[in-house]
Amino acid sequence: MKAIWYAAAALGLAVGVGDVATALAQKPGGTLRIYHRDTPASASLHEEATVSTQLPFMAIYNNLVVYDQQAKRNTMETIVPDLAKSWEWDATKTKLTFKLNDGVKWHDGKPFTSADVKCTFDLLLGKGKQRLRKNPRAIWHRNVEDVTVNGPLEATIVLKEPQPAYLTLLASGYTPIYPCHVSAADMRTKPVGTGPFKFVEFRGNEIIRLAKNPDYFKKGKPYVDMIEMRIIDNRSTRILAFQAGEFDMTFSQDITIPLLKDMEKQAPKAICETKPQYVHRNLIVNREAAPFDNPQIRKAMALAIDRKAFVDILTEGKGDIGGAMLPLPEGAWGMPPEELAKMAGYGGDVAANRAEGRKIMESLGYSAAKPLKVKISTRNIAIYRDPAVILIDQLKQIYMDGELEVVDTPLWHAKVARKDYQVGMNLTGVAVDDPDANMVENYACKSERNYTGYCNPEVEKLIEAQSKIVDVAERKKVVWKIEQILNDDLARPVIYHDRAATCWWPYVKGFVGHENSIYNNWRFEDVWLDK
Repeated sequence: MKAIWYAAAALGLAVGVGDVATALAQKPGGTLRIYHRDTPASASLHEEATVSTQLPFMAIYNNLVVYDQQAKRNTMETIVPDLAKSWEWDATKTKLTFKLNDGVKWHDGKPFTSADVKCTFDLLLGKGKQRLRKNPRAIWHRNVEDVTVNGPLEATIVLKEPQPAYLTLLASGYTPIYPCHVSAADMRTKPVGTGPFKFVEFRGNEIIRLAKNPDYFKKGKPYVDMIEMRIIDNRSTRILAFQAGEFDMTFSQDITIPLLKDMEKQAPKAICETKPQYVHRNLIVNREAAPFDNPQIRKAMALAIDRKAFVDILTEGKGDIGGAMLPLPEGAWGMPPEELAKMAGYGGDVAANRAEGRKIMESLGYSAAKPLKVKISTRNIAIYRDPAVILIDQLKQIYMDGELEVVDTPLWHAKVARKDYQVGMNLTGVAVDDPDANMVENYACKSERNYTGYCNPEVEKLIEAQSKIVDVAERKKVVWKIEQILNDDLARPVIYHDRAATCWWPYVKGFVGHENSIYNNWRFEDVWLDK
């Protein structure tokens, strides 16, 4: 099948012709100033699993293909060329061949070739000489048999079996191409890419700077000379700094629904867009740590959760209650209300659920006088800490005495990946609204991101099965069946999906926030400053 790109290119040409005035109005120069909420663990996108890394460093890199930065929703139809100028499936739908752009250079001046594509996938698959310290999305590529090259400007990804949605994973900001000639260790601290901006400096707890790439292969882009991100861990301080004009843009969806009212009052001219994040709050429990290896205790914990209370307190009723996949209407795979209502804990009487939870705990010897003491771990930023406090309060209803343990961002994902916790308030962000990203990454038995160690052979088979289904309606039925099993097994009880706002001043032009993921729209190559 010829790339969807050809139709998209024709559409893009039509839009370009009709928008000449806007194109001519784009002003080069200036520094885009964005505040950052915390210190990223590294600059290596392949090794991290947070928008704290994605937002500041995606602009350094390019993918083979990418989601259109100007389209609000990530879909198969909004995938556009990046390092590849076209792509084509073979008749078996197992070989995906990319024709690459000629003349592309790495930031250090070396030429980009198909060898870099192969090196990147060898790195992800553990086949190369280099090794990633962490590889959270290696599981995305478990169906890849090999990557072959045919000259310097053609590469083919060979799949073991057909996988219709595989291209959606390649378009994520989390799938950049790395250079063969730069070590994995250097990519963490001194990354080299082909993207619109070059790495300048990264000082923890202080600042991240990127500079315009004058040799960018997309001629005329980017427009701004520099991107500067100051790291301010106190949310009130950084929001006040934005309102005072010290920054052009807030961090991604840093403005919660309760904070938005004050923002609108203090900065009425700011543009603030509220969107889903495809980030859900969830309860993670270490199934290998006593007494939480007892499924009855895990069941009691799930019975204690009042989802509506979380939504009402933290989002003033604007958050979404759903399963693992992004809820409707923005989510393509979200469960309809009638299906969601069938799942335990999504309806009924919270008081009755908690009474059942207390009976379970009493049968195990716990009571108000003898509670189970538990350490509740969470990441040390407000969007984690706030729901963790509510979780601790709700667990008291079933005789659990929780103590909050906060963990700094550079340590958090590694800590939960190695199961170094008892119970956690976790946020799971999903880069692509497709089960081949979410279900595989978070619930497959061997995934590094399966933080609870959950492993169900039936779920594993269903995850494999849905990946091969072309018909969307049939695939949804399998995905919803997986959702039911995950909920029944208390794999990682989903509490709610958040909505929040990103704000910027009107002179920031060309930025489009995506509505079904916060991980794919930080290339910044289209952004310019009208000032």
